[in-house]
Amino acid sequence: MSDTAPAGAAPAPRRRDPFPANWPARIGWIALAAYTVYAASLFQLTWTRFVEGLDNGARFIARMLPPYLGKWDLLWRGLSESLEIAIIATVIGVATAMPIGLLAARNLMPNWVTWPARGLIALCRSFHPVIVAILFVKAVGFGALAGIMALIVASIGFIAKLFAEAIEEISLKQVEAVRATGAGFANVLIMAVQPQVLARFIGFSTYQLDSNLRNSTMVGIVGGGGIGATLFTAFQRFDYDFVLTILIAIITLIMIGEVLSGWIRRTFQ
Repeated sequence: MSDTAPAGAAPAPRRRDPFPANWPARIGWIALAAYTVYAASLFQLTWTRFVEGLDNGARFIARMLPPYLGKWDLLWRGLSESLEIAIIATVIGVATAMPIGLLAARNLMPNWVTWPARGLIALCRSFHPVIVAILFVKAVGFGALAGIMALIVASIGFIAKLFAEAIEEISLKQVEAVRATGAGFANVLIMAVQPQVLARFIGFSTYQLDSNLRNSTMVGIVGGGGIGATLFTAFQRFDYDFVLTILIAIITLIMIGEVLSGWIRRTFQ
């Protein structure tokens, strides 16, 4: 029998590779790996330094044990101040972010309104809270006020962006239905927009509260008040046993905040 196709017959279809090679992606991964190796060589990331770091870390942890429990008044003042900073910054930040996020929603507002609002959101998101806290410390001095203002800026950047995106994802059928009744803009927001975004907005707000609890410790290190300032002072005095006590207290505070945030989300969603 001959393997050749008969004259005039259609050629056999070419077999298609079900998993074609994606050469642009492969080249990109290779370039990323090469750049990672190059960057590591610039920073002198060697195995010897890593092993020495483990030894130094073990000695540092040994100096922290056991935790010192003799400064409860100082610890409590720092924790209570951090909690107050986080709550005040969250309340003011969320209240300010709501109208900004509404103005940034492109499905409800014209472009000449949304672009400035989105520019303000981008500005608030451009810098880490620690950087913002340093600027406010220079402006208003050391203390809780600088930390509160820094976390307000961070809250506006986070909440306003997510709130605007949540509004842009709503169904416009309810909005048009309420508008058809002759309702004004405020009534449209209350009756058509608010029911669709309320649950997500509560989730955003509780997460921001949890985030501000963590960030309140960081802004305190640069002079923004709270337990971060107590932690920085303990480091400067080489009171590493008290440092461990502060770290345990911070972890406990964050865990309690996480439990409360989860309870609030389950209750209102």
